[in-house]
Amino acid sequence: MAVYCVCDIENLKYRHHSFNYLNNMAEICPTCGLPMDICVCTEISKEQQRIKIRRETRKYGKPSTIIEGISDKDQDLGRLAQKLKAFCACGGTAKNRQIILQGDHRSKVKTFLMKMGFPDQNIELQ
Repeated sequence: MAVYCVCDIENLKYRHHSFNYLNNMAEICPTCGLPMDICVCTEISKEQQRIKIRRETRKYGKPSTIIEGISDKDQDLGRLAQKLKAFCACGGTAKNRQIILQGDHRSKVKTFLMKMGFPDQNIELQ
């Protein structure tokens, strides 16, 4: 059984509290240098993107909605496509930096992207 001095116990308590303090510090964004809680990098990147939503006619004359211009560095296109498919109740995919939805859903997609924080003036309907 180990015997500790009172000063050793106080030293251990101090080290334990300082270690917890360091673990509870907020993470710092490497781009802007602000804590991750108030980081504005994603909002700035959303404002700089020019998004085009257009309708194309595919095989057998079926309409499809094509969303282009969303940066795949800031957004996970597969995850965003999944959310859009659920919102529009349709099928679709994300490939070649595009999101393709089955059917004509241009207005629904625009309202969904505006709810996600993309500015209205940066979304172009074609």
